[in-house]
Amino acid sequence: MTVLTLPLWHLILAICGLFSLLLGTAHFFFPVLLDFEQAIPREGAPLRPFRLGPIRYRTLRQDVHGIAWVMNHAASYILVSIGVMDLLASRWLAAPWGRWLALWLAGWWFLRAGSQLYLGRRRGDWLVLAGFALLGIIHLGAALLAR
Repeated sequence: MTVLTLPLWHLILAICGLFSLLLGTAHFFFPVLLDFEQAIPREGAPLRPFRLGPIRYRTLRQDVHGIAWVMNHAASYILVSIGVMDLLASRWLAAPWGRWLALWLAGWWFLRAGSQLYLGRRRGDWLVLAGFALLGIIHLGAALLAR
């Protein structure tokens, strides 16, 4: 089967998969690309301790940098995984559980779209939100309409 003979949903999901792979790869480096070192100075006033019930943890600025790396690597892992799943959609979309996986992926993209508002409400933020919402709509469509 060539790209030209793929069912439309498989081709669309493959394009989404390539985007997700690229975004996931970029996320590995976002703390450097977004200059977290300058955004969150290592020197300065002490941070409030983290408290969760009886747990109290003295939070350092280094911890915030570490969390940024951990969370970006976690996002990368998920995004790369989604990219691989989308590229392999022809193998799972028609499976009995394929619709559920496509719905789960749609949920991920809708969550990501809504989360864009944490970054702001500038024109670019709304465009990014719309792009991620489109990915959610595509996966929702694949779940509801694909055979």
